[in-house]
Amino acid sequence: MANYTQLPQQGGGPYPPPNQAGYPAPNQAGYQAAPGQGYPPQGQGYAPQGQRYPAQGQGYPAQGQGYPSQGQGYPAQGQGYQTGGYPQQGQGYAPQGQGYPPQGQGYAPQGQGYPPQGQPGPPPSGDIPKYTGEMPDEDPTDDPNVKEPTEATAPPPELPQSFPGYGYMAFDEASVPPPAYEDVAKEPPTREALPDFVHLNEEEAKGALTQYVSEHCCYGKGPLDMVIAEIKPSNAFHYKLESFCESRTTKWESEPYHGMGIAVTGPPPGPWQITVPVPEMFKESKTKVEVPNSAVVKPCHVCFARGFKRCFRCHGRGMLICNFCHGQGSRTDASGEPSRCISCHGNGRKKCYSCQGYGQKKCLSCQGFCHLKWFIQLTVKWKVHDDDHIVERTALPPELIKGVAGKTVLEEKAVRVYPINHFPDQEVNQASNELVGKHASKYSSEWILQQRHNLRVVPVNSVVYNYKGDTGNYFVYGMENKIHFPDYPAKCCWGCNVL
Repeated sequence: MANYTQLPQQGGGPYPPPNQAGYPAPNQAGYQAAPGQGYPPQGQGYAPQGQRYPAQGQGYPAQGQGYPSQGQGYPAQGQGYQTGGYPQQGQGYAPQGQGYPPQGQGYAPQGQGYPPQGQPGPPPSGDIPKYTGEMPDEDPTDDPNVKEPTEATAPPPELPQSFPGYGYMAFDEASVPPPAYEDVAKEPPTREALPDFVHLNEEEAKGALTQYVSEHCCYGKGPLDMVIAEIKPSNAFHYKLESFCESRTTKWESEPYHGMGIAVTGPPPGPWQITVPVPEMFKESKTKVEVPNSAVVKPCHVCFARGFKRCFRCHGRGMLICNFCHGQGSRTDASGEPSRCISCHGNGRKKCYSCQGYGQKKCLSCQGFCHLKWFIQLTVKWKVHDDDHIVERTALPPELIKGVAGKTVLEEKAVRVYPINHFPDQEVNQASNELVGKHASKYSSEWILQQRHNLRVVPVNSVVYNYKGDTGNYFVYGMENKIHFPDYPAKCCWGCNVL
């Protein structure tokens, strides 16, 4: 074997003995001498071990040059490098694969389960962690009829149970009575005298009957030659009262807490102290508002601040026993031969289609944010309550009066209307007093914003006729001269050729 110390010097100085620190022996893995030169002399570009060149036979650069240390493949602790997107050890990140967010960035430190009050939980994303909690020992059988259970129907017990002016708070809406107010107007308004009506004549009575017969294909035209013996005019009265009311209800409501700011400057205002714009009068509508200063942030009581719930179908296992082959993986076809199950592809098991195999689903209440913002929700409803009364003293059915035009002789609108007391027909006056009093008591839990009432006079004429020796009558009513003639003497149900 050649003695390296006795080789000719090239560039000043002998070569070191073989296998000593800093220089490998010739032709060992990782280093080769320059062609025809062997190894360079000491001090001309080769550094001692650990400075620039790797240790003998390793083929790695020195530690600290931007490459990982010998045998590790990862940066040294505290150098600021991450592996595959994971943080360094001890920087507030969870160990690789556990899915915990960094400490202090709106998420809870590892092991706490939910963030401190005022900070959002993990944001919703498509990455659902695999369920690792309690689950059955075997995969359950797939039951397509199983329904997902509803969310909890009661607020968490640590919520404030009452606020001044709200009473006991719950999930169900509770009506809030309005402040006291005067039920009726104190002074009657000035009212005009009632107008006179022009009554029906014989020609108009026959013209209305002709139009009526033309609208019924099975009515013959013979009775149009009847003799009008008498026309008895009268008036029907239609009184209507409407109350436009506002009602307010309160209840606890929640929504996922995303970390938005919550300002509480004092106790919440009373339900009727909150200004809510009123929509168009006598038009029904509804709106919901959050009561100021009533918000509070609590861990989600549905998923226990985990953000996810165990799957109701597979109970956390992520797999189901195929209900098509009952876990056998095969079925017997019509010929009696076994064949691979097409539902599970012969596996006997299949991925749960409710949770896509994760074993858990995102909590519907907190949407994966782990916390809920609770607040008092004020629901304001505007509704029109109406009642009417018809005075009709002939044989004409009273309900027909509602569907025809009449002459409006009184129409008033006020915060509280005054009952009618000047009408010649006392039944109308009495009906107005009763309905106004009824609305004041029946809707005492609502605030009457405005009332209006009107009175229509509908003409009713009883026409007495003679036809082929028989005497009868029909009615012409309304401003349109509608006909009520149930006993028309020439009608049939088998054709239209009637004399």
